Amino acid sequence: MDVSAPFRFPRFFVTAPSPCPYLPGKIERKVFTELAGPDAVELNEALSRIGFRRSQGVAYRPSCVDCGACISVRVLAQEFVPSATHRRLMKRHADLEVSTCQPWSTQEQFDLMRRYLDSRHPTGGMAGMDDIDFADMVEHSAVDTLVIEYREPSVDGRPGKLVGACITDRQGDGLSMIYSFFAPDEEGRAGLGTFIILDHIERAARAGQSHVYLGYWVQGSKRMEYKARFQPMERLGPTGWRRMTETDIADALKGEGVPGSPGGKKF
Repeated sequence: MDVSAPFRFPRFFVTAPSPCPYLPGKIERKVFTELAGPDAVELNEALSRIGFRRSQGVAYRPSCVDCGACISVRVLAQEFVPSATHRRLMKRHADLEVSTCQPWSTQEQFDLMRRYLDSRHPTGGMAGMDDIDFADMVEHSAVDTLVIEYREPSVDGRPGKLVGACITDRQGDGLSMIYSFFAPDEEGRAGLGTFIILDHIERAARAGQSHVYLGYWVQGSKRMEYKARFQPMERLGPTGWRRMTETDIADALKGEGVPGSPGGKKF
């Protein structure tokens, strides 16, 4: 080991307290650090393993004074076996054309994002996002980021309609789903959000990678309980990552430990 090699220890900051968007009556804070410079990739990888998430040019994790409801979770991609429901969903959307794109925002992506937010999260932290905000979210990354697009079948050589997309970071041990958005169910593509996760798990497994990072559980919030159905899954606790037990899963599906995604708002 070269002890003379320069090392930049990251500087961490804490956001001001603000109302929690997931648990009524709670106050949230985040601890964060900038992801920039030649060490950004390595720093992001190390921080992701201790529960940090990326948002644009920073890595953050909850740092709430009186609450520890947010728990990082990741799917074990190599062990995942789709359920009968998952298989039917994969068959339903098998005609979609999936492509991996460089992280450049497009008007088509932004328009889809707006439809998604207006339908699913009209009062959420990202409800006021404009095209400049969206471009920052997609393009402001110092790590290995891509956009995976999901389109209706092409016609006469022309790309089909964009119905889903996910901003995804490639890491050494897997994929981190930063933010996904898709056509609302009433547009005839029910289950797209689940399909996008299944596609990421399949991609990671094919590449020999171990994990797909899904963000956080928010115990007591029922907004994203579907994440409990992607087993086997690990959760991050005081002693490190451990596989979720049957009790963990049962509690989650009863709404007692259901996952959410604090990344679903502008940082």
